[in-house]
Amino acid sequence: MTNLPKVAIVGYPNVGKSTLVNRLSGRREAVVHRQAGVTRDRKEVTVEWCGRSFVIVDTGGIDTGDRRRLAQQVQSQAEAALAEAALVLLVVDGAAGAGPGDDDLAQIIRRGKKPALLVVNKVDDFNRLDVIHEFHSLGLGDPVPVSALHGTGSGDLLDMISGRLEEQGAVATAAAAAEISVAIAGRPNAGKSSLLNRLLGQQRMIVSDRPGTTRDSIDTVLENKGDVFRFIDTAGLRRPGKISGDVEYYSRVRALAALKKAQVALVVADSTAGLAGYDLTIIKEAARSNCATALLVNKSDLARLDEQELRQRLARQTVLKPPFVATSAITGEGVSGVLPLVRRLYALYTSRLPTSELNKFMQKIKAAHAPPLVRGRQLKLYYISQPQTAPPRLVVQVNNKGLVTRPYAAYFENMVRERFGYHGCPLVIQFRGKRG
Repeated sequence: MTNLPKVAIVGYPNVGKSTLVNRLSGRREAVVHRQAGVTRDRKEVTVEWCGRSFVIVDTGGIDTGDRRRLAQQVQSQAEAALAEAALVLLVVDGAAGAGPGDDDLAQIIRRGKKPALLVVNKVDDFNRLDVIHEFHSLGLGDPVPVSALHGTGSGDLLDMISGRLEEQGAVATAAAAAEISVAIAGRPNAGKSSLLNRLLGQQRMIVSDRPGTTRDSIDTVLENKGDVFRFIDTAGLRRPGKISGDVEYYSRVRALAALKKAQVALVVADSTAGLAGYDLTIIKEAARSNCATALLVNKSDLARLDEQELRQRLARQTVLKPPFVATSAITGEGVSGVLPLVRRLYALYTSRLPTSELNKFMQKIKAAHAPPLVRGRQLKLYYISQPQTAPPRLVVQVNNKGLVTRPYAAYFENMVRERFGYHGCPLVIQFRGKRG
C-alpha cells in the first residue's frame, strides 16, 4: 500500500467523506453515521480503477474554528494526510451550501500547492446542478457533483482521479507485472496435458492414453510477448457419482480449487466423444468460480463438431456463451489461437466500462423493453455504474429491488452481454434499492 499514490479526502465535519470513501472503494470500509465527527484517525483504503491502483485516505472532519484538543488532533491527522497525498479531494456539502469552514480548507489546500479536486456531495438531483455554482468561489476549479449515498457521479469522479494521477505519473499500474492465471479443466482423457505441452513447446506434463493420469493441479509459468501466464493443469473431472476412491475425490477437490484461483478457465472437450452434458456442467462450474471461460474442442484431427450447432447449443444451454476453438494437440491445429484468446478474455475480465456509456445504454434498454409492473408498482431504473472488475460487477440503482423480476433481470443481462461483448466472461449485476 505504501508504494501506491495517495488521495486525501478532506472536508468539514458531516459532509459525507466516509460515505464517499465507501462508494469509491465499493466496500463498506469506513464507519458512517449521521453524527458528525465519527471519523477521527486516518483510514487508508486501496482502490482499483481501470487497471490502476491508488490509496484513498479518509480523514476526520476539519473545523479550523474548534480549539478543543480532540479537534486539533483530528486536524493534525488530516494535515499529515495532505502532506503525503499526491491529490486532494475537498468534499463540501451541496445541500447546505458553501460555509466559512469550506473557505478555510480551500485556503489551506491552495497554500500547500497540491493538485486538488473540489467534490460537491449530496447532489441528489442532477437536474438541479445550479446549486454547485456557488462553490466556484473556493478557487479550486470546476466543482464535481456527486451523490455518495446514491452513487451518482462516482464513476466520473474515479475517472477524474485516475486521470489527474496519471498526469503526474503518480499512478501505479496494478496489472503491469501480474500473472494471468489460467486453469485447464475438463473430463478425463480430453487431452488437457497434451494441449498444455503443445502450448509450452515441451513435455512438461505426463501424457498417457489412460484416463486420470493427472491427479493434482500443476502450475506452469509461460512468458509470451511480455505477458506472464500461469497455467494450472487439473485432474479430469468426473460426475460426483462416478468418483471412486480418496485419490480421485481429492483430485476433484483440487481441480475445483484451481478454478476458484484462476482468472481464465480453458475447458477442454473431446471432439471424438462429442460435447457431453458434463462438459457443459464444467463450463457452468467455471462460471460459478468467476472465471472467464473458453471451450477448446480438442482432437479435431480425429473428429470435428458442427460449429454452427455447437454455437447454438452453447448459447442455449449456458449463460456465458463461451467462445470456442477447435484444437489438436497432435497436429498443433488451432493451438496458436489459444494465447490470443486468453489475452482477450483477460482483458474483458479486467475491463471497466465508462459510466456515461453505461447510462446511455441503460436508457436504450428501458426504451426497448419497459421495466415490469409488479403488484401495481413500476420498476424504475435510475443509474448504473461499474464499481469492480475481475469479474466485472455492475450496480443498478432502482426504486425497489423487490420489483426486479427474474425474466427482466435475465433480459437486462443478455442485453448488456450483447452490447459490450461479454461472451465467456462472468458478469455480476446487482440491483440496489434506495435503501441499499
